[in-house]
Amino acid sequence: MQPRNMSMSGVVDLAAVKAAQEAKTKAEQARAQAASQGGGGAVAPSALVADVDEAGFERDVLQRSTEVPVVIDFWAEWCEPCKQLSPLLERLAAEYNGRFVLAKVDVDANQMLMQQFGVQGIPAVFAVVAGQALPLFQGAAPEAQIRQTLDQLVQVAEERFGLTGVTVAEGAPEPAEQPEPPQGPHDAALGAAVQALDAGDYASAVGAYQSVLAEDPANTEAKLGLAQAELLQRVQGVDAQEVRRKAAENPADREAQIAAADLDLVGGHVEDAFGRLIETVRRTAGEDRNAVRLRLLELFEVVGADDPRVSAARTALARVLF
Repeated sequence: MQPRNMSMSGVVDLAAVKAAQEAKTKAEQARAQAASQGGGGAVAPSALVADVDEAGFERDVLQRSTEVPVVIDFWAEWCEPCKQLSPLLERLAAEYNGRFVLAKVDVDANQMLMQQFGVQGIPAVFAVVAGQALPLFQGAAPEAQIRQTLDQLVQVAEERFGLTGVTVAEGAPEPAEQPEPPQGPHDAALGAAVQALDAGDYASAVGAYQSVLAEDPANTEAKLGLAQAELLQRVQGVDAQEVRRKAAENPADREAQIAAADLDLVGGHVEDAFGRLIETVRRTAGEDRNAVRLRLLELFEVVGADDPRVSAARTALARVLF
């Protein structure tokens, strides 16, 4: 079960605008704040299951996933297997007592979310942990299998991101709406960049991220966002079939392999993208080798340094280079 970064740009397996380590820090801060206010962050049982739509996805799933794993149930009223699976997931959410929360997405009313997650059929179940998406299973799986998957999810959330869930208190009042935190100096520009990504205006997103980095070169959010926006800009409008044909016919052509690797990554084939470029580094020399190596490092930024696939690819690259 490998995590995949999510963004609202419609591309699965790309870095979210918040790095995973930032999400972990936010989770720790949220728990500390809840403890200081008393109640240990307790939530009412009703808060463990919620209907989520496209408008509230950022708040109810991405932001919430910095505090607790969010399991997403893609369902529809006409789907008979969904009528078996959804009540089971709701029961398990209560039984797991805050170790994860359940977000129910009606695919008929939220087609964009269905497309963004690449859902081919329902029921389909995903999870989001610290802003990163994990495909769990599709179809009405047996309860024992679902429990095993949820146990693995909770373990990943705790070990990699420090998310231990939320405290559930019977009869606890619903939490009062918190005031918006004060905006940082670059929040407006970063927000505009995300909106541009969602709208498919990648040139504007690139410009917005670059303007932030010009003033704050260490801004992690802008670095990740820029890497994502530049990737999406490169593949926008390309003839995928022609790109892959050239790559197959010219295994040592740096430009052909780089272009194909971009398509691999956008399509969610992370290991294929990395493997393609590592093999091209092995086949090439001089300026060509360096150009391929630099593009590979850029793709590492897109996926995120904490991703185990990046760690494995860095090791493989070192073997080829040295």
